[in-house]
Amino acid sequence: MDERALWLSRHVLPHEPALRAWLMRKRVVGLEVDDIVQETYAKLASLESVDEIRDGKTYSFQIAHSIIVSYVRRSRIVSIRAAANLDDFGAAAPEPSPERQIEDRDELQQLAELITSLPEKSREVIMLRRVEGLSQRETAERLGVTESTVEKNMGRAIRLLMAAFGRGGKSPSEASRDANTQLLKHGKADTEPTG
Repeated sequence: MDERALWLSRHVLPHEPALRAWLMRKRVVGLEVDDIVQETYAKLASLESVDEIRDGKTYSFQIAHSIIVSYVRRSRIVSIRAAANLDDFGAAAPEPSPERQIEDRDELQQLAELITSLPEKSREVIMLRRVEGLSQRETAERLGVTESTVEKNMGRAIRLLMAAFGRGGKSPSEASRDANTQLLKHGKADTEPTG
């Protein structure tokens, strides 16, 4: 795997669910979320260097934002809904609303709880790499393991966190229980015992 692909897989891909959720809230008529995500990846892949990018998530969100703004500006016919949403895409929002701040705090608390629940080695690696900002080599030296072990544990941690966020931050059993409750509420669950 080349260095750029590795960087994208580590610093951008883990944030794709959040990017997609954000884009779903910013719907623009004539623009599909998949298209925006793909164009965002294409722009990231075509950069001369990613060495100066400190926060892959923020940078990818900014690229997606610019893709939407460019599309709306280029469109000859702009729907009333898109025009009304242009303010949502303003680059200089002074600060998040109180509701957004609470939502962000809750998400941060949820992330902290999820990190705490990770297997010990994966938790140590993600804390050293993402919280303390150590390189893969420094993390390996600190833990007395190979860089390959660090990479495997980092990958495992990211997969587990992504899976948890895909379930709304719930454990698999909680997510299944909630899904079954929703199905029962809508009369779609199989109420007869199996087996």
